[in-house]
Amino acid sequence: MLSHKTTYRVIYGDTDNMGIAYYANYLRWFEIGRTELLRAWGLPYREIEAQGILLPVSEVHCKYMTPAKYDELLTIEAALSPEMKAGLKIDYRITSADLQTLHAAGYTRHAFLNREGRVIRPPEFIRTIIRRQRGEADD
Repeated sequence: MLSHKTTYRVIYGDTDNMGIAYYANYLRWFEIGRTELLRAWGLPYREIEAQGILLPVSEVHCKYMTPAKYDELLTIEAALSPEMKAGLKIDYRITSADLQTLHAAGYTRHAFLNREGRVIRPPEFIRTIIRRQRGEADD
């Protein structure tokens, strides 16, 4: 499972006075999708951090297509991108729940850091889980 879908209902606090979702909330929704993708893999952030690993966002991109509106049910799809080798790149699509309307698409890139803030190689326990998600044999 390289991708995971999560649903989210746009709350009043997500919107401006016109009932349209504020643009920065899409980045929060990316985080929700990423968190649930990792959880579905058996890698909740809490466990990753307990291992002394931090995954800060080093780059983000979001292309807005159609505004999401108050009380709309969204589908947030997060998928592991094969592009990055030293870190993680997660691709996102935020659509209507029926998947008919694309609201936004984008990605985040993440570096692996130790507790001292130094960039490190992806730890073996994470590489193993990613290989399994890709259907690759363990080394």
